Amino acid sequence: MASIYSCKECGADLNLHTIHLFPPDYYFEAGNKGSLSFAMIDSSKFNFQKENKFVPFFETVNYWGIHRNRTKLKCKSCGFRVGYVYDDGPPMTDHPGQFHMGPSQVIPRAPRYRFKTKALKITSET
Repeated sequence: MASIYSCKECGADLNLHTIHLFPPDYYFEAGNKGSLSFAMIDSSKFNFQKENKFVPFFETVNYWGIHRNRTKLKCKSCGFRVGYVYDDGPPMTDHPGQFHMGPSQVIPRAPRYRFKTKALKITSET
């Protein structure tokens, strides 16, 4: 059963397809709590705004945090922020990673389109 995803602010159809939805238990570096992640979107429905985010996370004295590039997704109809684009999707190659210890930031990764569930109006198609 497919769902229709629209902007909660203005009600515009965002043209998101359930077949491009990642499973809820799929692991991402940027997390997935309170959101839905898609592998593909219709870019004509959104405005994109680049952002650099520095997340302070101190494990030790010498550890200064995580620098993450992300892009804001805004509804093209009303300008309401509905989510973000992250670069932590599935690897674009089957390379085992630097030093053969698994995927790393060196390996190119597919974009992930993460939408806040609070910003979406989800209706079932019947």
